[in-house]
Amino acid sequence: MWIYQKTLEYPVNIKNSDPRMAKLILAQLGGPNGELAAAIRYLQQRYTMPTGKSRGLLTDIGTEEMAHVEIISSILYQLTRKCTPEELKAAGFGPNYATFGHGLQPVDANGVNFTTSYINAFGDAVTNLHEDMAAEQKALATYYQLLNLTDDCDLKDVLRFLGQREIVHYQRFGEALMDIYEFTECKKQF
Repeated sequence: MWIYQKTLEYPVNIKNSDPRMAKLILAQLGGPNGELAAAIRYLQQRYTMPTGKSRGLLTDIGTEEMAHVEIISSILYQLTRKCTPEELKAAGFGPNYATFGHGLQPVDANGVNFTTSYINAFGDAVTNLHEDMAAEQKALATYYQLLNLTDDCDLKDVLRFLGQREIVHYQRFGEALMDIYEFTECKKQF
């Protein structure tokens, strides 16, 4: 179904450890507006789309969101890989370290486990696309907020890339919404 290239969509080369920033970036892994929730949401919603074009779009963006999960996971690994247990504990990762070592789990910045309640897949394409546009805006706002919390140029570079992709996704969902409205109007004429 997909061809997987063993490279990230965008390179992540963070030189400095920063477990406190990693704790905040967890929001984009396991939080309600994060990449994992978006990927699953879009890959589920594609089945409710009335046209091949809109199904293809949800498949493409859902797949790209999985690539963003890889990027976020790479960021988290690079920010914490050299940290001592004491540094992880000081940053709030003590319980995670005790259970999983340096393996970070899909939780939000407060340590709340990822849940499928973040995923909304309605039986109506218009509702889903509006939900998707809102989700992209919330993710973009989170990236802007994360940018405000770091001075690390390497990290900022990757966060800006991810934010730019949220803008593109928002635009593509808007285009799909217009296509759905046209499709619905054409069906009414018959």
